[in-house]
Amino acid sequence: VQLVESGGGLVQAGGSLRLACAASGRTFSTLSMGWFRQTSGKEREFVAAIGWNGDTIVYADSVKGRSTISRDNAQNSVYLQMNDLKPDDTAVYYCGATGVFYRSLLIAQKTYQYWGQGTQVTVSS
Repeated sequence: VQLVESGGGLVQAGGSLRLACAASGRTFSTLSMGWFRQTSGKEREFVAAIGWNGDTIVYADSVKGRSTISRDNAQNSVYLQMNDLKPDDTAVYYCGATGVFYRSLLIAQKTYQYWGQGTQVTVSS
């Protein structure tokens, strides 16, 4: 599975961004998808995840209420809409894919077999 993220950039605090992740190489509708983020010197941190059919959705507390994850299986893509961005949201955002669908496992980095290269999000104060 190949994953390509897009949509990152520089935005002022309070602004919005919509990240996208395009997948290829395997039937997308069989994959659960997740977004993680990482800053220099820190572990990759869970942000949000969505099950293969969109019924299972999980958010990290840090983004809950400000972000929405969605997917379009016809477009082989997953999205992360982020609103009211804060400087603490600054990170490289990674898209991950997994054949696992258990909700409790989707928050763990080790659950994901495939990763994209990441897209930088920078939020200025």
